[in-house]
Amino acid sequence: MEIVTKRFLLRDFIDSDRAPFLEYQADPRNLTFYNPEESSPDRAAHLFELFQAWAQENPRCNYQLAIIRRQAPHNLLGCCGLREVVGKSEEMELGIELAPNYWGRYGYAIEVGRSLLDYGFRELNLAKISGSTISANVRVERLAAWFGAEIVEIDPGAAWMSARGWSDVTWRISKQRWEDRAAG
Repeated sequence: MEIVTKRFLLRDFIDSDRAPFLEYQADPRNLTFYNPEESSPDRAAHLFELFQAWAQENPRCNYQLAIIRRQAPHNLLGCCGLREVVGKSEEMELGIELAPNYWGRYGYAIEVGRSLLDYGFRELNLAKISGSTISANVRVERLAAWFGAEIVEIDPGAAWMSARGWSDVTWRISKQRWEDRAAG
């Protein structure tokens, strides 16, 4: 599976992505908003294997893709995806994770997110796309607002989040709202 944008190739993970994926996953900056118990090399390796397994699903329910720069050096910049929301066949969850060295750079997340929203609404015929983040992650909050998403739930979250004064924020955008924004 591949999605091509102006600057990026979004594609299924391949074995040569493993080392750079594990490297950025281990970066302390990347772990800021994660449960400390889930922030281990073993967890990152498990995720990489899970993403490769999802690519083999038939029918496919999850699309977790490597973000690759189209121009040399064609390196891994992060990952992104549309993932199944159990019990909601016309909705998927959007996720974008850039390696810390690419945070806040030149609209990377906007370009990747726009392509995934387009793919989800046009190719997968989804009615809604949602996402969630920790309340302290203002970058994701701004990105969701830029896409026109609306906050639909604020949950206290897990104990480790509450201990830091954070909550779990869920946002959602409908196909109609996305199309209206694209037309306007």
